[in-house]
Amino acid sequence: MRVITKKSITAFCALAMLSVSYAQETDNDIMLANGIKYLGTPYAAHTLDTNATEELILNCDEVDCTTFIEYVLAESLCPIINGDISEGTFAQKLQMIRYRDGKIDGYTSRLHYITDWINNGVRNGFLEDITAEKSKETQVVQLSYMSSHPQAYKQLANSPQEVEKIKQIEKALSGQTVHYLPKNKLPYNGLSWIKNGDIIAITTNIPGLDVAHMGLAFYADGKLTLIHASSSDGKVAASTIALSQMLKNNANWTGIRVLRMKK
Repeated sequence: MRVITKKSITAFCALAMLSVSYAQETDNDIMLANGIKYLGTPYAAHTLDTNATEELILNCDEVDCTTFIEYVLAESLCPIINGDISEGTFAQKLQMIRYRDGKIDGYTSRLHYITDWINNGVRNGFLEDITAEKSKETQVVQLSYMSSHPQAYKQLANSPQEVEKIKQIEKALSGQTVHYLPKNKLPYNGLSWIKNGDIIAITTNIPGLDVAHMGLAFYADGKLTLIHASSSDGKVAASTIALSQMLKNNANWTGIRVLRMKK
């Protein structure tokens, strides 16, 4: 496993970060192209939790559903210079995506809840909440999962102080009303306002949690599917079934939020 921290960015995710030509491409085309490059990349959970001290970690050789999206978004936000992107700029973009307002200040400065992650992206101008514009359906966020399951998190398991910090974040986010698209309103062939390369955040009814999975919208064979880091497939894969069917197959998945990169 290659883990690159902000202190030693030298190899720079060489396998995944192949340069591509962006001429005549839209922002969504860029997102999709960068996402496709990760197909087959192994799935691995907890790759950001390897260090005792919180710091920026880049590990493009193993991803989970969130880090996959973060790496694709960070690369897509980078300007192309002489057919490539700057390692430093990539790290800077990634830090802004992963940490609240781009500031690393311990474990709780990382955006663990996707509601917080989305708010940060919209607030800092690199994400657009498409469902807020296109769907009238709303839900009220109620968060408590991390603080009520501290043993599931290495940094919380033996730290009441960190659990208390997480509780305060949960309290600040809870009660927020967000727009989403219920799964019974998503057709097999998608919707005109959901574009290739859009970020799909799958909402959940698991108590205390907001989002259970993430991926990229991908239209294929007349249906809207998902490119995602799949724990069941053990790798980044393009789903062979429609996203609408994926949602129906999982009783804990309630719908989607749709986000779009904004440069």
